[in-house]
Amino acid sequence: MDKPKLKIGITLGDYNGIGPEVIVKTLADNRILNFCTPIIYGAGSLINKTRKLLHVENFSFQQVRQVSEIDNNRVNVLNCWEEEYELTLGKPTAQSGRAALQSIQAACADLKAGLIDGIVTAPIDKDNIQSEEFKFPGHTEFFTSYFEAAESLMFLVSGNLRVATATGHLPVKDVAGKITTELLLQKLTILLNSLQQDFGIQKPRIAVLGLNPHAGENGLLGTEEQEVIIPAIRTLKERGHLLFGPFPADGFFGTRQYQQVDATLAMYHDQGLIPFKTLAFDSGVNFTAGLPVVRTSPDHGTAYNIAGTNKASETSFREALFLAIDIIRKRRLS
Repeated sequence: MDKPKLKIGITLGDYNGIGPEVIVKTLADNRILNFCTPIIYGAGSLINKTRKLLHVENFSFQQVRQVSEIDNNRVNVLNCWEEEYELTLGKPTAQSGRAALQSIQAACADLKAGLIDGIVTAPIDKDNIQSEEFKFPGHTEFFTSYFEAAESLMFLVSGNLRVATATGHLPVKDVAGKITTELLLQKLTILLNSLQQDFGIQKPRIAVLGLNPHAGENGLLGTEEQEVIIPAIRTLKERGHLLFGPFPADGFFGTRQYQQVDATLAMYHDQGLIPFKTLAFDSGVNFTAGLPVVRTSPDHGTAYNIAGTNKASETSFREALFLAIDIIRKRRLS
């Protein structure tokens, strides 16, 4: 007997960005239905407007009000609101921010209730979505709070290129004060567990980047490596794990040292994401490791500047969908 297909919730993101476009382009390929049942949390009217704008003829969907009504062999749009929201592509509005939040809340409620198996989130405008109900720097922090995880990890994935960050959406001026040996032990433990559980790597090799130029140059350019980072690496090595570093961040990716390990831990957002996106912008996926649920997203933003122009590539979103499916399956086998 065939196993039931996974139900994957898809949040709309800010609908005035490229979220609806990459969703429609991805799901227009009917072969997706062989792997999962997609449920878009949004509004059928907005999806239909997007379909017409893109002149996508081979895309159809059915509208539902709850998961129990879905057709497992079709794309489903679960209507999250009654209002007729205006589409003003390229411009964030109060309506598009509110709709993005309603989409996330509805999908998360269904995931927590066990009605769906995972979530792929389309890009939000982190400023425009702020409200009394959403006071987070981004999706990662919201999901961590909503699903009551003690800690989580921003983890960027493209094939065998895997880069995680010790700190997330944080001003650069606050990074050094945030990085402690305890934090690094938490993040590295999440990374180790995820590589084993979510990616099937039984004895993962992890490279750790330094914080300062040239990894501190033996204390000349900063002491965080000696006082904070090396003790964390040493502790996990003593527990039998394969950790290496700290490496100077500037040459690590240029010399392709990342190819010799299963994952790399960067100290802060741009230290990890700039090289990652340089190497894998079209195919990269953002995965929130450390949660009891599976959430992925494309590694790009709302891209208001090309919204509605039919120029957005759906590759990253499609990869995010497939990675979510792969991780859910691996977790159920472990």
